[in-house]
Amino acid sequence: MPSLDAALPLFALACLLAASSGAIFRAGPWYEDLHKPSWRPPGWLFGPVWLVLYSMIAVSGWLVWTSAPAGETWFPLTVYAVHLVFNALWSYCFFGLRRPGLALADMTALWLSILATMTVFYPVSAWAAGLLVPYLLWVSFAWVLNRAIWRLNRERADLRPAG
Repeated sequence: MPSLDAALPLFALACLLAASSGAIFRAGPWYEDLHKPSWRPPGWLFGPVWLVLYSMIAVSGWLVWTSAPAGETWFPLTVYAVHLVFNALWSYCFFGLRRPGLALADMTALWLSILATMTVFYPVSAWAAGLLVPYLLWVSFAWVLNRAIWRLNRERADLRPAG
């Protein structure tokens, strides 16, 4: 078990690994050519928002790690880890596979897993659960944006599965 001093950087590293998917699978010419709703935020906004959110996600996990009685962190932190996997998968589905519909399904699972994480965190640390509220709200907005992009571009041949 890592010491409490080492735990926060480990949670930050876990979030960095999830975020690295966004650095690997990036928006490019394909994304720029998509039809997007007029209310879409400017591209420069996403990086700072995610930096703040990932910081809050890391602190949230760390709070559970430090607040739960010994031996009682495995379930809430497993739910937390699952949500990070769904988080990382979104960039791969949307930008890597160029499948906004699949990304939307992943984001639905992400939203539910954030809610599940908040639910299992709350009895351990209300602060940990509360730190995830802005994340849930952002993912809710991102879900609506992803859905709008998917709907506006459904007829594009490069968005349909091969076969």
